[in-house]
Amino acid sequence: MVSGRQGGRPTLEQVAARAGVGRGTVSRVINGSPRVSEQARRAVARAVAELGYVPNQAARALAGSRTDAIALVIPEAEARLFAEPYFLDLIRGVSAELADADKQLLLTLVRSEQERQRFEQYLAAQRVDGVLLASVHGDDPLPDRIRELGIPVVMNGRRSEAEPVPYVDSDNIGAGRAAVAHLVARGRDRIATVTGPLDMYVARARLGGYMAGLAEAGRIPDKSLVSAGDFTEEGGRRAMRLLLDRRPDLDAVFVASDVMAAGARGALREAGRRVPHDVALVGVDDSPVARLMDPPLTSVRQPIEEMGRTMARMLLQEIAGTPEEPRRRVLPTELVVRDSCRAVSGS
Repeated sequence: MVSGRQGGRPTLEQVAARAGVGRGTVSRVINGSPRVSEQARRAVARAVAELGYVPNQAARALAGSRTDAIALVIPEAEARLFAEPYFLDLIRGVSAELADADKQLLLTLVRSEQERQRFEQYLAAQRVDGVLLASVHGDDPLPDRIRELGIPVVMNGRRSEAEPVPYVDSDNIGAGRAAVAHLVARGRDRIATVTGPLDMYVARARLGGYMAGLAEAGRIPDKSLVSAGDFTEEGGRRAMRLLLDRRPDLDAVFVASDVMAAGARGALREAGRRVPHDVALVGVDDSPVARLMDPPLTSVRQPIEEMGRTMARMLLQEIAGTPEEPRRRVLPTELVVRDSCRAVSGS
């Protein structure tokens, strides 16, 4: 009789071949996912036993156990993570929801292709029950790779309008539209914008809201009034300098984040332009940066902490196989008016 065990450590591919299923199905079974038929689950369990593929986490997962660990992945450098209030609020919301469910939070920064591959290997070893993703760029393959491994995943934001992965987002188009409407109502005529990196849906959506706001006010969009930033303070400063070089006559700027607005404020001060007398300024996030700026910054508030709680709650429901939340959530935004948008004299 020929034994089912082969020389060397059995692989996931060998288990899949023995069970007559795909690699993703084996991963889902090993991870304890409910999205597998009972027939496939029995076939994988039989193949695992025959091949001796029962290392650590896999054996416990097949028995219905879990790691009780959730990974929050942020593909950004440490400098941006700790300088950006957005991420701190998001982590606070995620952490609170997971603590209520007695789950452990693992914060992971993925800053290079090598780190992405290493993280995928970590996931393949079934060391977490699910993954939360933030700050994902449009060409990032990680959300799809996680799904292929059969691991539940929820994103903060999305890569495109047709995002297939479950996500929690805010109304970024509405944010841009509200900012422009407010500036128009304040009598501003030449309204510019500093965008985020346009390979991110959030930046394109806020730019789309800016364009929609101009159209609703009967204004014709002008490319010379649009400058791309990168969601950092220095990026906001550089983008503002470019705008001032191209259009020194601008009298208002919608900046796609408060942190970039701080940089834009610095560039305006360098150029001798007063806020709000010469140039009105609006940001996004309503972070402590907005409240502490001089003058305090008008900003579109995102419910960041609530987004963190909601995405964590959605993920826990996915893991348990009892989804109650919609798989795609867009939370409302709100304009918070401060002194950076004083009305033009006589308007």
